[in-house]
Amino acid sequence: MIKVLFICHGNICRSTMAESVLTYLVHQLHLDNQFEIDSAATSREEIGNPPHYGTKNKLYEENIPLVPHRARQMTRDDYLYFDYLIGMDSANIRNMTRIAGGTDSQDKIYKMLSFVGYEDTQKFTGARDVADPWYTGNFDETYEDVVAGCKGFLYYLQQKGDISKEIEIPR
Repeated sequence: MIKVLFICHGNICRSTMAESVLTYLVHQLHLDNQFEIDSAATSREEIGNPPHYGTKNKLYEENIPLVPHRARQMTRDDYLYFDYLIGMDSANIRNMTRIAGGTDSQDKIYKMLSFVGYEDTQKFTGARDVADPWYTGNFDETYEDVVAGCKGFLYYLQQKGDISKEIEIPR
């Protein structure tokens, strides 16, 4: 079982979008039983709130089911439990590391867009941040980044041998 936790500041826009997109891609690949996917926040500001209406609307527009979710904060136990903790921006990475105990001693924390292009280079990139649509209002741009990051992540897992090499990841 590959356990993935997506993290952003409030857990209502980017991380919930990534949770739904990866869940959808994994389902399309018939790998549902090989993944556990969740999302969380680094802050406490939105705890208990559902995904942002902009995230809901964008996923609906793309025919991707929204995973039912209520915002929650990442914990140290999450760091110990999940295999991959994927943050959306540099501030998230910094806060995730703090929550994890001040260090990523198990090399589990990744920046979402560091996976982009992995299928071509077999290397992580010095990734830019996924823009926060809470501030930009641009859920289309965020969606494109999230899809690129999720697909790159699946290619990474494929190259590592964690998922079957025979699969073709939808473009």
